[in-house]
Amino acid sequence: MLPIGITKDGAFTLASANPDDYVLRPGQLPEVEDNGTRIIWPESAGSSELWVSGDGADRSLGNVDVVFPILHGPFGEDGTIQGMLELFGLPYVGSGVLASSLGMDKHFTKTVLQAAGIEVAPWRTIKRYDWHKRPQAIRAMAEQMPLPVFIKPARAGSSVGVGKVSNWDQFAAAMDTAFLEDDHVLIEAGIVGREVECAVLQGMPGQPARASVAGEIVVSGREFYDFEAKYLGADGIDLVCPAALSADELSELQRLSIRAFEAIDGAGLARVDFFLTEDGFVLNEINTMPGFTPISMFPRCWQETGLSYPELIDELIQVALAHHAED
Repeated sequence: MLPIGITKDGAFTLASANPDDYVLRPGQLPEVEDNGTRIIWPESAGSSELWVSGDGADRSLGNVDVVFPILHGPFGEDGTIQGMLELFGLPYVGSGVLASSLGMDKHFTKTVLQAAGIEVAPWRTIKRYDWHKRPQAIRAMAEQMPLPVFIKPARAGSSVGVGKVSNWDQFAAAMDTAFLEDDHVLIEAGIVGREVECAVLQGMPGQPARASVAGEIVVSGREFYDFEAKYLGADGIDLVCPAALSADELSELQRLSIRAFEAIDGAGLARVDFFLTEDGFVLNEINTMPGFTPISMFPRCWQETGLSYPELIDELIQVALAHHAED
């Protein structure tokens, strides 16, 4: 295994192979330090050989079998890194450029899934220019929605920049915070319901995708499932897996999850998040490269379905290689 890290400045480095360097600690996220090394990608699509420079003479790291781009946010799960790997002809785990881009952009995710007949929360998308030019008109439009509403950057993951507006005096500040992360944001109607999630795995060539048992996010002491709860183990959130669903509810959740995965042309894996309301399931979002931390729902759902963490990683790699060989 070759651990390749990306620094905050965008440099590809040969990173530490010590798992302890990537442990999530309370209030602290691991960071890739610039150690001076630089990854040299293949010179053409006819080669899969990587090299490293910066620690003496350039040396070969050998041929790459498959890349596992475990990345979040812009330039990681939005199709950018996937496009780079496509140019090099390197096989990789997960969705391609189109599905990654769709899954990252909440506006287009909703647009595509709504067209596929999947219920999504009502929303309006606002561009930064329009917000600066006519904030009062936009607030007046938003006030047609019942409170609470959620303000979300269209293309920021992990709940970064997301705000819950419970009274309209909070609206402007929430919009400004979201616009720090993206140039267009969503004003989304709040949905009353249980937050349930389902994990999806692509099948081998010629085989259908399959879905896991459900997990549930139980919010007990926070406004919503925010960044601190997702990655830093903050209090006020309980992750329940498997979720208490009837057989019919689970079957419908799995059907809708696979339908959403296929609607965006997903590959490899995804986690699909829903609200279970009195009227049925409402899709919240689809994540094409879900978290793999010890507190992440994706591996936990598969573990409860009967697929261990090592088996899950192995299957993702084998599926990626099989589909690459067919291209």
